[in-house]
Amino acid sequence: MGLDRNRFFRMIRLRPWKGRLSTGQVAGLNAILDGWEGRAPDLPATALAYVLATAYHETAATMQPVRETLAKNDAAVVERLERAFRAGRLGSVKTPYWRPDSDGKAWFGRGLVQLTHRRNYVTMSKLVGIDLVADPGRLLDLPVSVEVLIEGMRHGTFTGRKLGDYFTARKSDWIGARRIINGTDRAELIADHGLAFADALG
Repeated sequence: MGLDRNRFFRMIRLRPWKGRLSTGQVAGLNAILDGWEGRAPDLPATALAYVLATAYHETAATMQPVRETLAKNDAAVVERLERAFRAGRLGSVKTPYWRPDSDGKAWFGRGLVQLTHRRNYVTMSKLVGIDLVADPGRLLDLPVSVEVLIEGMRHGTFTGRKLGDYFTARKSDWIGARRIINGTDRAELIADHGLAFADALG
C-alpha cells in the first residue's frame, strides 16, 4: 500500500483525535496497519479505514484490546452488566450472555472488536487457528485481537457481512458497513471516523 505513516499519524492526531496520541494508541494503530499488510491485497484503503474506525469505536479510542464496559477484570464486567441489566438499561438483551457458564467462563465482549457469545468464540477460533474457547482472555493480547478484527471483518464472520460487500474500487458504503459488526448501531458516527482515517491513509 506504500503508506506514509508520518503523514498518517500527523493527520489522525487532529482527527479523529484532538491533538494527542498515547503510546498505547500508537502501538495499537501500528499493530493494525502491520496486520493489514499482505492480508487484503484485493481491498482498497477505504476498507482499512473502516477497520481502524471500528477499532476506534469498539475500544473507546484506546486502540488496545479491552473488556466490555472497559472493566479491569472479568468479575467487574459481569457485575457492571448485571447491574445494567437489572436496571433495564440493556433493553435489546434477552439472554444475559456475560454470566459464567458451567466451566466458569464468561462470554462477554473482548478485544479490538467486542466479540460476545460462546458460539462466536468457537467460530473465530476456527478461522484464526487460535483456541479462544479454552482461554477467552487471549483476545486481550494485541496480536491475537488484531487477527480477529481483520480476519473477522474480511470474511464476514461476525454477521455474515464482510468488507468487500461495502468497499471496492467503485464504491464506499460507510453507513451500511456497520452491518459487518452490529446492524445500524452508531453507523453514522463510525462512518465519520472512517472518513477521517481514509483521509489520513491518502
